[in-house]
Amino acid sequence: MNINYEYYRVFYFVAKYKNFTLAANALLSNQPNVTRTIRNLEQSLGCTLFVRSNRGVSLTPEGEKLWQHVQIAVSQLQMGEDAVSADRSLRSGAVSIGVSEIALYCALLPALDTFHKLYPNIRLRITGLSTPETISALKSGAVELALATMPRPLKTVPKGLHIRPLCPVSETAVCSEALAELANRPLSPAELSEYPLVSLSQNTQTYSIYAEWFMQHGAAFHPEIEVSAANQILPMVRHGLGIGFVPENFLQDADSTGITRLRLTEPLPEFCICVMHRTDDVPSIAAKELEKLLCEITK
Repeated sequence: MNINYEYYRVFYFVAKYKNFTLAANALLSNQPNVTRTIRNLEQSLGCTLFVRSNRGVSLTPEGEKLWQHVQIAVSQLQMGEDAVSADRSLRSGAVSIGVSEIALYCALLPALDTFHKLYPNIRLRITGLSTPETISALKSGAVELALATMPRPLKTVPKGLHIRPLCPVSETAVCSEALAELANRPLSPAELSEYPLVSLSQNTQTYSIYAEWFMQHGAAFHPEIEVSAANQILPMVRHGLGIGFVPENFLQDADSTGITRLRLTEPLPEFCICVMHRTDDVPSIAAKELEKLLCEITK
């Protein structure tokens, strides 16, 4: 049975107000149109839904049964409309974000500070991952927005993703005070490789990029210490465990006591933080607003 939803909507208001004229006013219609719609619904269902009297109308037993279902359906639809309206005005909603560590500290956190003040009722689900894991989570639909550190310029764009560069990330070679004499002159990649190195683990994109950088300059890249998070490199370096490569932002934001910057004969690899979403998926209104804010804050 294919009955126009509008018939049930009119039925809802007539049953609610028990009066055709009041129902017509609520529907911004007129009484003849409401009467005609109810007659069409009764004909389609093959039964009488209302008993008319001088005091208005009352539901028949069949009408009561229909009312039990229609009031639930209309209520649910109204709740759905309200939810969409709230999301559209950013009074509610949620954003699921996958983010690599450097992207979290250098781009996402400053933007979230502003975003949360503007839209305090938007729920945020943030998952910290490596860049390859972040891209995988986005492709699988586990997150709807992703931020990650990518090589600059981008050599390849992962299929199915829309990628927007946000800001560059400059890295610096650092050592402990015990090796401070190394700062007296520029060091070549080959000279760096003669010292213990502290690096992110092999399952990260950063490790692969540095391995390629050393190879391009005729040096080997065999870190003595591999860590799972970028913010673990500075403590390792400070305690004299090796030379590390860290974003300049980390040196500005963290305690850099006991850390010495090194000069190199070759520029270190360039990175940029990118925000991504799937090309086959439309981000939520809240996700679009967060992406817009990220672009404004980082430009």
